[in-house]
Amino acid sequence: MLYRKISKRIEQYLSSNATRMLMIDGARQIGKSYIIRHIGRKMFPNYIEINMEEDKLSDRLFADARTTKDFYMALSVVAGDKMKERENTLVFIDEIQAYDHLLTLVKFLMQENRYTYIASGSLLGITLKNTQSVPMGSLDIEHMYPMDFEEFLMANSVGETAVEAMREKFKANEGLAEPMHNKILDLFKKYIIVGGLPKAVETFVKSRNIVEIRRIQNEVHNLYVVDCTKYEVEHNKKLKIRRIYEMVPSTLENKKKRVVIKDIENKNWKRTENYVEEFDYLTSAGVTLEVKAISKPSYPLVENSGKNLLKLYLNDVGILSSLYYRNNIKAVIDDTRSINLGSIYETVVAQELKAHGYGLYYYDNKKSGEVDFLIDDADNLSNIPIEVKSGKDYTVHSALSRFLSIKEYNIKKAYVLSNEQRVHKKNGITYIPIYYVMFLHNNSNVIEQF
Repeated sequence: MLYRKISKRIEQYLSSNATRMLMIDGARQIGKSYIIRHIGRKMFPNYIEINMEEDKLSDRLFADARTTKDFYMALSVVAGDKMKERENTLVFIDEIQAYDHLLTLVKFLMQENRYTYIASGSLLGITLKNTQSVPMGSLDIEHMYPMDFEEFLMANSVGETAVEAMREKFKANEGLAEPMHNKILDLFKKYIIVGGLPKAVETFVKSRNIVEIRRIQNEVHNLYVVDCTKYEVEHNKKLKIRRIYEMVPSTLENKKKRVVIKDIENKNWKRTENYVEEFDYLTSAGVTLEVKAISKPSYPLVENSGKNLLKLYLNDVGILSSLYYRNNIKAVIDDTRSINLGSIYETVVAQELKAHGYGLYYYDNKKSGEVDFLIDDADNLSNIPIEVKSGKDYTVHSALSRFLSIKEYNIKKAYVLSNEQRVHKKNGITYIPIYYVMFLHNNSNVIEQF
């Protein structure tokens, strides 16, 4: 059983008498159903699971379930013997977005309080936009992501005690002893290869079979290519969504790493605003991570962001490394000088920050240059710039230095992440090992509610 942080949230919800239904949202193949199923079966003697995608393709029992009575009748056909009392009966509605009318029905199911409910899905943001009657006050949406680096460490027998000891070192601005640093950095490089798809991580732990790991990653990538347009009706829009998604790996190899709008349809006159829905679709599906440009930062960053100069990263670094290097892992493990790992390292950082509750932004200013990431600094009502370095020249960062020289930004902290062991501070910048990104958490992150 792979450790997932979201387990605590699910257990807390299922132990409470909540009036809102918890929905776990995220891309496919990241372990949503598995973790809910594992916890649900452990906590409830009467565990009922209905996959609405499967129902839509087969019996369609829930296709016309517009009232709670209709829903209970359909439920009784597949699990009538398990429909007992609320305290001992859990109904898990998997892939709930397949039937958008069920999202409207959530409100009434929760009001009747007949059973304990939990749901999962993907593209819930898009589905809710298209739902005629949004169930206000009835949903808590918790976003789930591929396994982060801390979860990967625990899957590889690095215990919670060791992780907590590293966390204390991070808080004290101290590096790890060299043997420990080498061990964690080695696992970090392996995380770049394996990524956070649970099936890939499980295969790595059991067999270390890179060919099998790459097969899993390629299957999921191909699934995302097909699946990210699944609920889009307009054919032309489907093609554009797919084109943008397939462009991401090559775009990240460019110096600026921004989406080049004219390359989407080979039309020079098109602008970012012409593809807002397509970008929203990909990020709502959870298959890409959207990083927005900020030219003049202030707190909070969300008030200063726009869609122009957009960057997109894949949701899983393992998929990206598979597309770049196939079965050749030496480029990552050996730090091959001729190979630029910049986009790989930035993808890891984007993945970690997103999973830890941060909105994703980067600094872009014609005069000052570009800084890889900006995150909110709630303690100082300011922002924290982050520069990611994959090579030996980690102290070279002219844009970050110019950024820090602008007094009106009121920057109190700045980080450079690299492979170096030593933690030290110079000219307002704290240099930390790349794996310490696992300890950057947005504690003010709020669950999305409807």
